[in-house]
Order: sequence, then structure tokens, then C-alpha cells
Amino acid sequence: MERRQFLKSSVVTGIAITGIGSAAFYSIDEIDKNTLTVSAAIKTLNNLPIQTLESSGQWSVYQIFSHCAQSIEFSMSAFPQHKSRLFKRTLGHFAFRAFESKGQMTHSLNEPIPGAPVITESFDPIMALNRLIQSLIDFDNYHQDLAPHFAYGELTKREYEIAHVMHLNNHLQEIRVNQLNIT
Repeated sequence: MERRQFLKSSVVTGIAITGIGSAAFYSIDEIDKNTLTVSAAIKTLNNLPIQTLESSGQWSVYQIFSHCAQSIEFSMSAFPQHKSRLFKRTLGHFAFRAFESKGQMTHSLNEPIPGAPVITESFDPIMALNRLIQSLIDFDNYHQDLAPHFAYGELTKREYEIAHVMHLNNHLQEIRVNQLNIT
């Protein structure tokens, strides 16, 4: 590829990425970032009427809670697969900063963590909820180096806390209380 053609395609790609990123940024409503804490997340989870929850998405409640727990656990150990260094330094970094500035994220709610063990849907959601709460407690008490995020790269403890709670909040949008018909 000629240098001129490469530069042209790079500029076009950059403009497209910026446009898509800007559209995503402006389509997300801003929320109070002070609510993005482990303690607030645990309080929300403890207040869920677990016996009557159902998912409106492709994943079961068990899968959603397990997926969120996996993400938190990987931040303390290591994510199994990563996006490229270039991705993490550009799109990944930009995406996290955009989500962080708004206090919430939006992402594909049925996309597993790259390389993570497949989560079956045949287990008890209470077990997955307990795992999720324990992973949040473990994260809150964790004082060692955190693993780089598979898409965002290096994050501080507070940035990871924000990322974990935004991630959980995004997934909670697909969980609803089943209104039981009692006659």
C-alpha cells in the first residue's frame, strides 16, 4: 500500500471512529458518579427480590450475575484474552473515558468476556448472586496490583470500581421482577 493511500485510509478510519464514539457519548445520559461504588452496588444487589427476577435479554439471571462476577474476578487475576495494545490505547481508552464521564456504559449485553469459560444457564441465580456479591467484597478488600482490563488497559482501583459498577448497572437493565399472578 502506498504511503499516501495508507494515510488517506487512516484519516477516514479515524474520522469514522470519532463519529461513532461521539454519537455513543452523546446518547448516554449522565448520572451521579458518586453512586458508582462497591457499597452502593452491594446494597442494590441485596435489595433485589431474587426469587422473582427474570431476564428480558438472551442471558438468564444466573448468566448475568456470573458474567459480572467473572469480570470483577479477572480484574484481580488476569483476563484470559486481550484486545490489541493499539486498541486499548485508542478505542478502549476513549470508550472508558466516555463511559466514565457520563457515569454509565452501554455495551452488548450477551457478549462474553473474550476467552472466559462459558457460563451455563442451568444453575441457581442465588448462587450466582452470592458469587457476585463476594467478588465485589473481595475487590473492595483487594490491595495488590490489578490486572489490565482486556479492552480498557491499565485502570486505577477507583477506575476499576467505576467500570465494574457501570458494567453491573448496564446488565441490571435486563433484569426485571416477574409479577406473579396470585388469584
